[in-house]
Amino acid sequence: MIRKPMALLALAVLTAACGGTAPETPAAKEKVTLTYSLWDPNQLPAYQECADAFTASSGIEVKITQQGWEDYWNGITTSLVSGTAPDVITNHVAYYPELAANNQLLDIEPFVARDKVDLTRYTGDLASLWVRDGKRYGLPQDWDTIALVYNVKDIEDAGIDPASLKNLTWNPSDGGTFGELIKKLTVDANGKRGDEAGFDKTKVATYGWGLEQGGGVVGQTQWSWMPLSMGFQYLDKNPFGTDYKLDDPRLAEAITWWQEQMKAGYVLPREEAGRLGLEPMMQTNKAALVPDGSWRIGTWAGSTEQKFAFAPLPAGPQGRKTIINGLAPSITAGTKHPDEAWQWVSFIGSPACQDLVAKRAVVFPAIKTAATTAAETHRAKGVDVSAFTDIAADPNSLSYYPITGSANEINTEAQAVIDQIQELKVAPADALKQLDARVADILK
Repeated sequence: MIRKPMALLALAVLTAACGGTAPETPAAKEKVTLTYSLWDPNQLPAYQECADAFTASSGIEVKITQQGWEDYWNGITTSLVSGTAPDVITNHVAYYPELAANNQLLDIEPFVARDKVDLTRYTGDLASLWVRDGKRYGLPQDWDTIALVYNVKDIEDAGIDPASLKNLTWNPSDGGTFGELIKKLTVDANGKRGDEAGFDKTKVATYGWGLEQGGGVVGQTQWSWMPLSMGFQYLDKNPFGTDYKLDDPRLAEAITWWQEQMKAGYVLPREEAGRLGLEPMMQTNKAALVPDGSWRIGTWAGSTEQKFAFAPLPAGPQGRKTIINGLAPSITAGTKHPDEAWQWVSFIGSPACQDLVAKRAVVFPAIKTAATTAAETHRAKGVDVSAFTDIAADPNSLSYYPITGSANEINTEAQAVIDQIQELKVAPADALKQLDARVADILK
């Protein structure tokens, strides 16, 4: 039962007695609490700060939940089916096409057009990645690129000038100066380096090149930069291509060279990589160097077990190339508060939030000025992140993360092949041609 204040109740009785109509009581504005989910625990404090600022300015509460990558996507899938999904989710370009195709995401283009959101403030073409068939499913919140992470002491012990790492080269014939580097950084149990006579590849103490498992069809941190630097392109068009170019000879050449380094004992074996995990293999000095994404800068820069630094990716036959990717908040179609959810999404994509994220420097915000602030935050702490930022400023060095439908199915097929390549069970050229045919069937 709804109770009216006594003064209003008395007025209603009096008005009715006089033959009039009682005035309507103004409805109290509903207090809205939005739910928002993300997977990266390192980003939670930054977005909680954004949520607090948003609540202070709008009166709309935001409850944030965080789960690890696999649990996160399993939970999102289940909750979308059951109708219990968060109002806003942190989204990835590999996942949103299927969610959009299933009508599980809200088109925010009407809001963007109405509010005249300036899409040119975002880095590169990140904003366009979230558009399909005229509908928009996210506003860019950050970006990431790839660079080399190396153990400073290992470089010093090998007698290598760190400045030389800024000009590494690579090719699939002899590996260039990068190939020479990983040989020299590989050390066996007897102290012999990979480029010295008597090196024993069966008893390696420190591998020159670490291996992160996974990567699927893209190999974002693992191997993408090699074929891309040869002119390879994943798709016939991006986003939403319909033909993966996995039978391209340039891809086979690059992956074959990678496999040859595994055979030679310069790359951490897949079995050991799986047992250790990326961070432990580097922290325990089982590997001296690994390509990695800018989202883990804080992990490496904050290490107390080893001292790490960053170097640009090697330049290949067609220059230095990196995949650039970015996340975005998406509104789920079942939200009961679409207007309020848009206000939160708009806030995440605005300087008001991205400047706060920049000060914590966990990621590079999508807005160009905020990304500059994040780099300055790192620099103030004595961390040089130019290996990630310089390449992002060069449009010719960027390859946008390939976007298609059926990404999960494609990645499952591709990962099985990449695993076999890493286990030295198949020849890359043959295996990639077979994979190309299977992926073509999926995309039909």
